[in-house]
Amino acid sequence: MKDPNLMNESSIRPLHASDLEKVAFLFDQYRVFYGEVSDYNSALEFLGERMHENESIVFIAVEPNGHFSGFVQLYPIFSSVKLKRQWLLNDLFVAEDFRNNGIGRKLIDACKIFCRETNSGGLLLETAKTNISANNLYLNTGFKVQYEQNFYFWDESGR
Repeated sequence: MKDPNLMNESSIRPLHASDLEKVAFLFDQYRVFYGEVSDYNSALEFLGERMHENESIVFIAVEPNGHFSGFVQLYPIFSSVKLKRQWLLNDLFVAEDFRNNGIGRKLIDACKIFCRETNSGGLLLETAKTNISANNLYLNTGFKVQYEQNFYFWDESGR
């Protein structure tokens, strides 16, 4: 007999092509959270391209009723010093109604398992210093802040 408490928990699994339209809504919400204008069609196209080109790995949190409650997206990068692939944890989002239920932790745990399974050197991420809940989550899941590193960024717009 299944534990009734476990039946009410979200599960984490890789994104399938048939999930794209549903997860694009979450991806659009994620972009809006970071100040972008809502654009579901572009979000769907972007995710579809990443999947079609095999350029990222996405894990989704699925509720018992089939509703998608969160996702995480990883991009491969490489460390010449460590001679290993690493994964950039670029996007992590949990829908507002599902926050503080351990979903973010479960998504990170799935990333760690994937990292081990792919014999990778680790996970790298960045987040705004003002995103207190995300910073706490990352520290509580074993990430270490790299205070001795400088972070630089360049783009053509000069922003």
